[in-house]
Formats: sequence, C-alpha cells, structure tokens
Amino acid sequence: MDQVALYLTGILVAYGVFIMGIFSPGPNILSIIGTSVAVGRPSGKALAMGIASGSFLWGLLAWFGLTTVLLTYASLVTAIKITGAVYLLWLAVKSFRSAATRKELALKKLQLPTGAMGYYRRGLIIQMTNPKAALTWTATVSLGLSPSAPWWIGGIIVLGTTLISFIGHCSYAVAFSTRPVVNAYMRSRRWIEAGLGTFFCLASYKLLTSKT
Repeated sequence: MDQVALYLTGILVAYGVFIMGIFSPGPNILSIIGTSVAVGRPSGKALAMGIASGSFLWGLLAWFGLTTVLLTYASLVTAIKITGAVYLLWLAVKSFRSAATRKELALKKLQLPTGAMGYYRRGLIIQMTNPKAALTWTATVSLGLSPSAPWWIGGIIVLGTTLISFIGHCSYAVAFSTRPVVNAYMRSRRWIEAGLGTFFCLASYKLLTSKT
C-alpha cells in the first residue's frame, strides 16, 4: 500500500487524462452516439463494448512497450514525455478551437446487418485502427509510469482505465439513445470543450515537469 501511495498522484492524473479523453467527442464517441440515436441502444452498447475492448488492448501494448523502454533505455524517458505532452497540447488546441466555433454534432451511424456481434467487431476495429489511440495511451501511461515505478503500477493504470472505458463508452450508448440528451449536450458543448482544453494544458505541464 505504501508503494501505491507513492505513485498515487501519477496514477490519478493518468485516470483524469483518460476520463477527459472520453468526454472529448472524437470518431469513436460520435459513432457510439450516432448508432445509439439512429439504430438503438443495444447496438450502441455493443459498439461501445468493442471500443472499450480495443482500449484494453492498446493499454496492454502501451504498458508493455513503455515498461520495456523505461527499464532498458531510461534516457528515452524525456523523449516519451515530450511526445505525450505535445499530444496533450494538441488536444487542448483542438478543444479550444471547437469551443470557439458553432457547429452541429456530426453523428456517425454505423448500421450493420450482422447484429450485436457485428457492432462489437466494428467497435474493436475502429479503436485498433485509430492511430490517435496509440498517442493517447502513450500520454496516459507516461503520466503514471516512471523508471523507478514497479512494473505493476502500469497494470493498475491499464486495469483502471479499462474499467473507465467500459463504463464511459457504455454510458454514452445509454444516455445518447434519447434525443433530449443530445440536445442538452449541444447546448453546453462549448463550455465542456473549453474545460477540456484547460485540463489538457494542465496535464501537459504536469507531464513535462514531473520528475523521472
């Protein structure tokens, strides 16, 4: 427990970045929302489960990859941190630009003839073929993992973010299966995006200034 407490701040910051990433509407989220609204809640949930499963796989890849790099080439930690911080700043700029514009939510309906399993596979493919997912996980894991951290700290981050992914994406499918929720989101979208931009800026600063 003492070791967990020692790295708890980094773990919580990693969770926070991941949660904010889920709140930020990208292709994955728009696909879930569009499918839930146009096709139905069960199809949206199946798609969400596939995306969350992909998040778990990306988490494992980032954990094992970064753990190996940090243990073998500790001098590369700075490069990894800079990569993650730049990506977080890019997310901040994207959020601020979105907050400054008036736009409709471009929903993406994925209507497939193969039932729930088809939507699940589609969600998994969407997540695993999304290059931004790799950068997101690099930034997320980098925030909580350092050369001095035990290997299982990365496991805590992966398991926690996987649980967050399943709950968050399925919540989107349930909530956005009704039009009133979509309308309420659109009314507050610009404030949400501005808040996300601020958070990503702070997370980027935290990553750059954290001790290795």
